[in-house]
Amino acid sequence: MLQNALPAIGLLLLMVLLALALQRWKKHLPGIAHQAGPALRVMSTVSLGPQQRLVTVQVGQGPDALCLVLGVAPGSISALHSLPLPAEPETPSAPGTPGAANGFAVRLAQLMNLSSTKGPHAPL
Repeated sequence: MLQNALPAIGLLLLMVLLALALQRWKKHLPGIAHQAGPALRVMSTVSLGPQQRLVTVQVGQGPDALCLVLGVAPGSISALHSLPLPAEPETPSAPGTPGAANGFAVRLAQLMNLSSTKGPHAPL
C-alpha cells in the first residue's frame, strides 16, 4: 500500500514546491511581473430582471477611453454597444464670475429676457 502512495505524495510535494518557486521568482521572469489588463470602471448598472442586468463600463483612460454597454445574464456577457466617451467637461470659470456657480440662474434669466421681448403670450 505504501508503494502506491509514496509516488503520489512525492508528486504532490513536487507540485507544491514548484508553485512556491514560481511565486517567489515571478518578479524576475520576463513578461509576467507587470502584466495588467486595461483600466476598467463600472459606470452604471440597471437591473432588467431577477438575473439580467445592463451594465455600462469604461475601458481605458484618457482620450482613447471607450464606453461599453453590456448585457449580463447568468451564463453570458454580451456587448450590446460601444461608443467613445465624450470629452471631459470643462472646468467652470472662477467663482467670482457671474454664472460660474449658478448656471441655472443665468439660464433662467436668459429665458425670462427671451420671453419678455416676444410678449407674454408668445410661444417659446
